[in-house]
Amino acid sequence: MQLVILDRDGVINHDSDHYIKSPEEWKPIPGSLEAIARLNQAGYRVVVATNQSGLARGLFDMATLNAIHQKMIDALAHHGGVLDAIFFCPHSNEARCNCRKPATGMFEEIRRRYNISLDRVPAIGDSLRDLIAAEKAGARPVLVLTGKGQKTLGAGGLPEDTTQFMDLEEAVRSILGPAA
Repeated sequence: MQLVILDRDGVINHDSDHYIKSPEEWKPIPGSLEAIARLNQAGYRVVVATNQSGLARGLFDMATLNAIHQKMIDALAHHGGVLDAIFFCPHSNEARCNCRKPATGMFEEIRRRYNISLDRVPAIGDSLRDLIAAEKAGARPVLVLTGKGQKTLGAGGLPEDTTQFMDLEEAVRSILGPAA
């Protein structure tokens, strides 16, 4: 099975320092939905692994998170794409849980759910914690320069084997190769 793991905010949709708190605030990054659809058409399963501490902070509730995700799913379907699953951590950083990236809990759940090795599975994110979680789980860390990606690149300290791309669209072109 071919799999790609995506962070949500800053990779699929525009991010906000004040959190995405409603479906109205969720806006796709140009080209991201089409890129996911191309992965699907090439036989890839695509899953999202996203920290959503806004739940723990009381900025939105579970019904609102579900509505945000439904908007994303519907917008993706309009482009012929589908997400296989959405994994999320609802905890704040202070909770010290094992699912909040850079911890690997969501990656371990993906590994169990799909009964596969994550060895070299592309895990695409815009923050250092996304890349560290990918590396610790054995996946291939991929940085996109959308969202917080430029700031992440500038701060340095990326895992040694991190590849970088301007956006999800460019990353997907690389994953699919010249035939895509």
